[in-house]
Amino acid sequence: EDLTSGSYDDTLNAEQVQKLLYLLESTEDPGIIERALVTLGNNAAFSANQIVIRELGGIPIVGSKINNPNQSIKEKALNALNNLSVNVENQIKIKVYVSQVCEDVIAGPLNSAVQLAGLRLLTNMTVTNDHQDMLSSYITDLFHVLVTGNGSTKVQVLKLLLNLSENPAMTDRLLDAQVDSSFLSLLDGHVPKEILLRALTLLQNITNCLNEEHRLAAQPTFPEGSLFSLLYGKECAQKMKALVHHHDADVKEKVTMIPKF
Repeated sequence: EDLTSGSYDDTLNAEQVQKLLYLLESTEDPGIIERALVTLGNNAAFSANQIVIRELGGIPIVGSKINNPNQSIKEKALNALNNLSVNVENQIKIKVYVSQVCEDVIAGPLNSAVQLAGLRLLTNMTVTNDHQDMLSSYITDLFHVLVTGNGSTKVQVLKLLLNLSENPAMTDRLLDAQVDSSFLSLLDGHVPKEILLRALTLLQNITNCLNEEHRLAAQPTFPEGSLFSLLYGKECAQKMKALVHHHDADVKEKVTMIPKF
């Protein structure tokens, strides 16, 4: 049976998973590697398989392929890790790749399939607070990807930042990040709703975290050019006032939910 044929959608049994993993370890053929990763990745969408692949030692085998210079193989490996990362126990084994994935996301071609796949994996890995601190030193760079990326990239970076923004332990790290002032253009009325609402939710989450600790009243000090100085400066306040009159009801409602405005 050809387990690497694209049409192989059935759930694999342990023996078939083992064969695929052996294939991944033993072949240098990029076409076979890519197809094997796709098959494993598709099967890792099923919770039972997420466990089988881990128990058969598959995570390091898949993980090693994110070093492959072939961008398509790299992307497929990231996609497979992304599906595997839905399982919390798998995350413990996948976290060893987080720093490299961050590096690749930041250095990789902007808006590329590899960058998006990396961002999706990082988003999955930060759904809980367990591994979020591993991203601390990359936050400024992630904001750079956010402001320079296209619509799809912006949405994916925002999903990741939203995960971080829900964790009070990450608030200062977010607010301390040096962020280009063009970030505020995400709060313009004409910005697509899927981006605008997420940018507003980011502001809402951070403000809530600060308010819970009664810190906004205490005028916290963050450096010039930081996210804090952007979010709580005059320009942002003006944008919020304008958004109160936005044509979309969801946007209007979101603005009213942000305590400071």
